[in-house]
Amino acid sequence: MPVDFELTREQEDVRSTVREFAEKYVAPRVVEFEERQQVAPEIIREMARLGLFGVVFPEEYGGLGLDPVTAGVVLEELVRADLTFSLAVAYLVHTSWGYVAYKYGSEEFRENLIKRAAAGDLWIGIATTEPGAGSDLVGITTTARRDGDGYVISGEKAYISGVKEARERGVWFPDGGGHVTLAYTDKTKLHRGMSLFFVPLTDPNVSVRLEKEFGRKGWSFGSFVLNDVRIPESYRIGEEGRGFYIAMEGFDHARAYIALACAVGGKRAIELAAEYAKQRRAFGEPVASFQGVQFQLADNWARLEAAHALAYKALWALKMEQEGRIGRFEVTKIAAAAKLFAVQAAKAAIDDALRWFGAYGYTEENPVALALKAVKSYDWAEGSLDIMRLIVAREVLGREYIARRRQ
Repeated sequence: MPVDFELTREQEDVRSTVREFAEKYVAPRVVEFEERQQVAPEIIREMARLGLFGVVFPEEYGGLGLDPVTAGVVLEELVRADLTFSLAVAYLVHTSWGYVAYKYGSEEFRENLIKRAAAGDLWIGIATTEPGAGSDLVGITTTARRDGDGYVISGEKAYISGVKEARERGVWFPDGGGHVTLAYTDKTKLHRGMSLFFVPLTDPNVSVRLEKEFGRKGWSFGSFVLNDVRIPESYRIGEEGRGFYIAMEGFDHARAYIALACAVGGKRAIELAAEYAKQRRAFGEPVASFQGVQFQLADNWARLEAAHALAYKALWALKMEQEGRIGRFEVTKIAAAAKLFAVQAAKAAIDDALRWFGAYGYTEENPVALALKAVKSYDWAEGSLDIMRLIVAREVLGREYIARRRQ
């Protein structure tokens, strides 16, 4: 297969624009994100002005109409500037789940919500996890029942990103936001009885609770209770009973972006630590001159380069699927492998890099330390690493070799 790592002229222009924005507005304020536990609203508004919340939406709905690979170029520049991953969460969640909402949403949904999402007026998140159900989505208890020309949704979602930003209309986003939410419309059918809905967190019957997240503190994290929230039928995403399958597709998008974010974050951590190691001296020599440091750098650099390439292959696979050139499960396999490898490579690299800083590596003023806390979240977010292993094994060996299926 011929491989071309060169960016197109359009992608270079996108990279240049986002890098200029990130260096001017983001990089100087990264530590502040953690201290204040929020991204400054003016940064989000500038992202909206640049069209960064509409990258993957078609031009007819107000977006830029760009492909997943180009969306990855945007993400790469955001992560390089913000190793807390706060902006990465805001961008990649909206980009991946917003695209899935657009793809399966009705025309009324697209006109009413996707145009606002593309303009950066409305943020779109994802809510599948519950207090008693994470990787085992069949264990969710949230329900959606028909009520006239709409649905009434009841239940609780936990460990969800963006609950504060979606709830507070007019602060980060003019219209607040909502979450693509998985619920049972017929529990007797198990996963075939699940449906997907967009639920606005600005609804008065939604109760939000914030949690104290370990890292990525610039973008909120919490739970919400749906107290008989009524939504119109147009807020259903896809057909009834297809929610589980659409959610699985959404996870593929999110995992590809997560893999890239982790690979880029790990590489940036190595770059910053290497520069510090050239300046820091021990026993009369620069720390960078010690082979122990050099060998760690070489091993980590090689792994991160591989993770970076595999992440872009996952984004390329999404693009190929959109063009009808490869199948859904091939995308699933590549995206899962990319996330599995990139998270592990980034954690190892950042952990080693922190040692090169000495005691300074153990302070929250060091962005590399903030990166380690951020990357750790992807041990679970959008599917645990063990689930990634099961997916890859299933697609390589064949489904008949999966123990649960045999039972």
